[in-house]
Amino acid sequence: MSGEHKSDGHKIEVRRETREGGVVAHVTYDYARRLNVLNPAALKELTDTFLALAKEDDLRVVVFSGAGGRAFIGGADINHMAGMRHPDDGRAFITMVHKLCQSIRDCPVPVICRLEGYTLGAGVEVAAACDIRISSDTAHFGMPEVKVGIPSVVEAALLPRLIGWGRTSWMLLTAENIDAATADRWGFVEQVVPAAKLTEAVERCVHSIVEGTPKSVRGQKRLMRRWERLSIDEAIQAGIDAFAQSVGEGEHIERMGAFVNRKKKG
Repeated sequence: MSGEHKSDGHKIEVRRETREGGVVAHVTYDYARRLNVLNPAALKELTDTFLALAKEDDLRVVVFSGAGGRAFIGGADINHMAGMRHPDDGRAFITMVHKLCQSIRDCPVPVICRLEGYTLGAGVEVAAACDIRISSDTAHFGMPEVKVGIPSVVEAALLPRLIGWGRTSWMLLTAENIDAATADRWGFVEQVVPAAKLTEAVERCVHSIVEGTPKSVRGQKRLMRRWERLSIDEAIQAGIDAFAQSVGEGEHIERMGAFVNRKKKG
């Protein structure tokens, strides 16, 4: 199954791939002629897309891509931002960026970000909101906001957890781009592969996630989100509660039973 939304020169394609155990959704944002920048209409439509996907009980994984190969998301639409004059204009626009990032973080299944070309500004924030980032070796990343008169905000607040405070300071205060190898070394991306191998690498990750049981994967993401807000002692207790709930749901019985039986036969 697939769906497509077109508006204001951009389009959003959602392709659903049915596999054993559930559905893999491929979300592709296509404003390739402008490096997939995000304007208000695109922000709303992408947010609505992730909110709708979150309601699908058979969903297992989402792969989020930018079309065209030259960028994942090349930032927020500077043409729109240049016209902002009142603080309320800025608050309304940046809140839309946050709502997109929040819809990704709140998606109950893992969201894999497929990165190639440029990922800049709001694109870095969106990528940071995803669960796993897989990049081509030709990708570049940057937070250019201070060079155009605004700070980096909203989900840029996730960066210190991913790459540390010093490297976050370097990216946000110098506004210089980093290449894929640096992003890998700093911990912003989980894997870097040759551009020709990017689809294969994403598929390997999808396959590994789908091999897990649906409730355990959803429960794991939910628990990890809770860990962000809890002290160590509280996070450990939340894990105990999550483990007990998982045992009650019973997904482990068939999987662990099969493993035990294999060992007995061997």
